[in-house]
Amino acid sequence: MPRSDVLVTTAWMSEHLGAAGIHIVEVDEDAGAYAAQGHLPGAMALDWRTDLQSQASRDIVGAEEFATLLGARGIAPGDTVVLYGGNHNWFAAFGYWLFKLYGHADVRILDGGRMKWTMEGRPLTDEVPEPAATDYPVPGVDAEIRALRSDVLDGLDHDVLIDVRSVDEFTGRLLAPPHLPQEGGQQRGHIPGALSIPWNRAVARDGTFRSDEDLRRLYAKPLLAAEDGARIVTYCRIGERSSHTWFVLRELLGVSGVANYDGSWVEYGSLIGVPVER
Repeated sequence: MPRSDVLVTTAWMSEHLGAAGIHIVEVDEDAGAYAAQGHLPGAMALDWRTDLQSQASRDIVGAEEFATLLGARGIAPGDTVVLYGGNHNWFAAFGYWLFKLYGHADVRILDGGRMKWTMEGRPLTDEVPEPAATDYPVPGVDAEIRALRSDVLDGLDHDVLIDVRSVDEFTGRLLAPPHLPQEGGQQRGHIPGALSIPWNRAVARDGTFRSDEDLRRLYAKPLLAAEDGARIVTYCRIGERSSHTWFVLRELLGVSGVANYDGSWVEYGSLIGVPVER
């Protein structure tokens, strides 16, 4: 699909600040950045820990909770939602995947995220919008874009698995990124047969996504397998980096049959009796 269907530039966003039917949503690794560092004018925040994760069980927020969340933020099903965040939009991509899982039609990512916006000297504010609530209906679920642990185990012999973590995590030298030690699998290593393609290779220095040509070169091996009908499953540690690669493959390169395993290594690396490679 055209990039403009799933990405917006900082220039486009600047021109559409305050436009009716367009909602800017920040989803950041550092949930405190919204208040502490300022945010795009008119932007609302979604906390990936408390808003996008179930507080009753270890899982993503359910469809009914998602509908209530969006309604409280004043978002209607036909509205355009633009997501952005720090660190090359990795948690914004997680938010995007969740919006698509629950069927929101028009959702996009601000190419370059917070970093490019601030590097260009564009405005930030500490004002928090107070939108009028809407009635957001409980959405359906696009189960095809989510891989559960049973899907991963069933597909070990034929699916293409892409481990998007760092090389040190993939090889087992590290259990988790050094600055994020709070969650990790009980075992080190990777799912057998997985390809190691770190997620951040898909972005340029300014945080924008690389060209389609560069991306096709980067993902040449899984793209070739997809042409032969293989399903691609992306995974990382907790599902946010793998959402970023899922976005690249499905939304930018138009690959069908791509699923995000959001349970990722925290889940797989803690299962008893499953195969692990180092």
